[in-house]
Amino acid sequence: MNLPMKVPAPGLPARVRIHEVGPRDGLQNEKTVVPTAVKAEFIRRLADAGLSTVEATSFVHPRWVPQLADAEELLPLVNGLPVRLPVLVPNERGLDRALALGAREIAVFASATESFAKANLNRTVDEALAMFEPVVTRAIEQGLTIRGYLSMCFGDPWEGAVPIEQVVRVTKALAEMGCDELSLGDTIGVATPGHVQALLSALNEAGVPTSRLAVHFHDTYGQALSNTLAALRHGVTTVDASAGGLGGCPYAKSATGNLATEDLVWMLDGLGIETGVDLAALTATSGWMAGQLGRPSPSRTVRALSHKE
Repeated sequence: MNLPMKVPAPGLPARVRIHEVGPRDGLQNEKTVVPTAVKAEFIRRLADAGLSTVEATSFVHPRWVPQLADAEELLPLVNGLPVRLPVLVPNERGLDRALALGAREIAVFASATESFAKANLNRTVDEALAMFEPVVTRAIEQGLTIRGYLSMCFGDPWEGAVPIEQVVRVTKALAEMGCDELSLGDTIGVATPGHVQALLSALNEAGVPTSRLAVHFHDTYGQALSNTLAALRHGVTTVDASAGGLGGCPYAKSATGNLATEDLVWMLDGLGIETGVDLAALTATSGWMAGQLGRPSPSRTVRALSHKE
């Protein structure tokens, strides 16, 4: 397999942790329900490829995301893997379900905009934060690691550009609530590098350290990798990505696929940044999953490497 020539660039982290979201965020928008056994095998293969964090599933009500209705069946099949397996929980009922299955890491998902909060959670931004507060409090009491997702940090399909101070307010609320990590989502893929830098700087000025921040880019306009590089230059060391570029958002129709994990690893490998990920094994996994879904992978790296083989 061809691999990129390693040419380090100054001012970048030595190591990046990839937060793999393919089994949850990547599959949630698939119209055809993927069998539970296939999901479990997908997670196992991702772990074998060296990904240390694989977001496994979501405990939202099955009516809202039918693809993830099998969370109770899936989690016991993968719980023994030597990787972090965070799960998404929307409320206290979701937390109860996750705790009953031994989950040790959870994520809650807020919105920076009122329109998306209404579409995704049927609540205002502040009502959603109030709903998450007892979830986070109980999770802290149980010794869980908690991630706070923040959607629409750069643009919203209904509201347009999102003011940076608006994003800072909601991010700070999640931080003060007790979330260990805060993932900044470009849900519709409209961010550009200068915007990324400006938001990260504003968060730092508001008292949110870079060490608590992760980035979650979509590639709608082909900007996901350039935005990631801007975040790395700012000191971010956790990047969300989805194997094979799977994913979108069922409540934001303009949201296309996530940043493909293979495309991210190719760039990081070329920069000499450690990830622990075997690109060949990851590419094979995404090719296998694309076969399960019956269509080619949208990842440019998967396509290029598969073609060479």
